[in-house]
Amino acid sequence: MAKLNIGKAAPAFSLLNQEGEKVSLKDFKGEKNVVLYFYPKAMTPGCTVQACGIRDTKRKFSSAKTVVLGVSPDEPKRLVKFIEKEKLNFDLLSDPEHKIADKYGAWGPKKFMGKEYDGILRSTFIIGMDGKLKHIMDKVKTKSHHDDVLNWIKENL
Repeated sequence: MAKLNIGKAAPAFSLLNQEGEKVSLKDFKGEKNVVLYFYPKAMTPGCTVQACGIRDTKRKFSSAKTVVLGVSPDEPKRLVKFIEKEKLNFDLLSDPEHKIADKYGAWGPKKFMGKEYDGILRSTFIIGMDGKLKHIMDKVKTKSHHDDVLNWIKENL
């Protein structure tokens, strides 16, 4: 698992969004802060609560010159269904081989109902307009995630 350092350049990425369009970290440099959040699977209860919170506060993120990108191992066509079903208004990125999740340390051992397996570790990375990592949230609460991230941005960026 990668160990990232606050203040250092965030790992570069280019992933396909729900429309099959490439989205890269460099697309936002100098213009927007980036909230890159990793979630396990589209259309599951916790991931839906988390995504809908972001959807409902999109205007506040935009006012803070911040774009939110959700990343999961889901293929783009599943992401389209998730966006349509929940009327999401931000990009979801597809990382089926978990290469970017690995770079960010968001892929690792998990335990569910006594079974151990590797998967997405729900986590959030706040990247400044300068492309540097500003904050890591590895204890994410799906219900308050959007507020927790917005509050950190308002207080620190």
